[in-house]
Amino acid sequence: MTVSCSASVPLFLTASSPFSALSLRHSNDGIADVKCYSRSASRLPMSLRFFQASAYGYFSVCSKNSPSVNPSKQRGPLAKSFCVTSSSEPEVSSRVWNWKGYCVHYQCSGKNGPAVILVHGFGANSNHWRKNIPFLAKTNRVYAIDLIGYGHSEKPNPRDVGVSSFYTFEKWASQLNDFCIDVVKDQAFFICNSIGGIVGLQAAVMESKICKGIVLLNISLRMLHIKKQPWYWRPFIKSFQSLLRNTAVGKYFYNAVATKEAVKSILSQCYHDKTAVTNELVQIILQPGLDPGAADVFLEFICYSEGPLPEELLPRMKCPVLVAWGDKDPWEPIELGKAYANFESVEDFVILSNVGHCPQDEAPDLVNPLIESFVKRHNQGKVAD
Repeated sequence: MTVSCSASVPLFLTASSPFSALSLRHSNDGIADVKCYSRSASRLPMSLRFFQASAYGYFSVCSKNSPSVNPSKQRGPLAKSFCVTSSSEPEVSSRVWNWKGYCVHYQCSGKNGPAVILVHGFGANSNHWRKNIPFLAKTNRVYAIDLIGYGHSEKPNPRDVGVSSFYTFEKWASQLNDFCIDVVKDQAFFICNSIGGIVGLQAAVMESKICKGIVLLNISLRMLHIKKQPWYWRPFIKSFQSLLRNTAVGKYFYNAVATKEAVKSILSQCYHDKTAVTNELVQIILQPGLDPGAADVFLEFICYSEGPLPEELLPRMKCPVLVAWGDKDPWEPIELGKAYANFESVEDFVILSNVGHCPQDEAPDLVNPLIESFVKRHNQGKVAD
């Protein structure tokens, strides 16, 4: 059935949907506040899964490749973002932004102060910042974005896009800069973890006037980059990547790691404090990985051994950079990371004692004040031309 609101934006519900109605109220800035009601007429907390129309069939406002889910086939509603406010944490909203025809999910909180954008790492999503958003939102306008292909953002199959490499740092950097222009409408600080750090640095290189400063939390060293491999290994690496991409081996491998047990084991490797590896965290990482298309994104990226390196981007920074590193990170050794302290753009290298690869989640008590201090210190600074 079709449910229409006063704003004339049609939302399509399946007959089997647990929701009987939706109320949608427009604000002046083009953001729509969505509330959903169960068939018993009680209001339900909105699940982010609600946005995955192509996978779950509740409704579609931004499914690019699933016209059967959206019988109107109208692209007009995609110009709007839909805001869902959690009943348990009303200050944090989940929204959808249309980027180049793709559905991109993000969270936001805070009404005043400078803009701060949180960029997750490989296999993660905006919920990996759940321990940071409420704290930072007290003095900042905070946005946590799901990079395309991850989290609750759309996951286009790279084979269907018609380009040799769709999921690249240049692609994600363009997404981040466009997000600042279209949604934030302001300059912003980038707070990045792991490969998100490469995204932030690349975005700042591409549009130097947008980024006011970057905090890099255990940035990826990209040790599997083709430039860091011995010449005699490179042909074998290419052959192995082709095997993963073009045969059933890749999907078999992905299915082996996309389980609760495997995700918990992987997280237990990169978190020094094992008590931080909770069932909630496992679900946060695992659930989006079960979406249609997630396996293709995973295989595309692990076969991506080209693109920029941190040591190539840092000399080109025109904004201040702070590097913080959990010293118990088994994936990105701090002894190698310390070399980044020698770059002119890096104002400080902070060692986070007894912390692993994801400091923002494992040690928010250390990371949150660090971010707050950096943003406050540079908020009045002028971005270089």
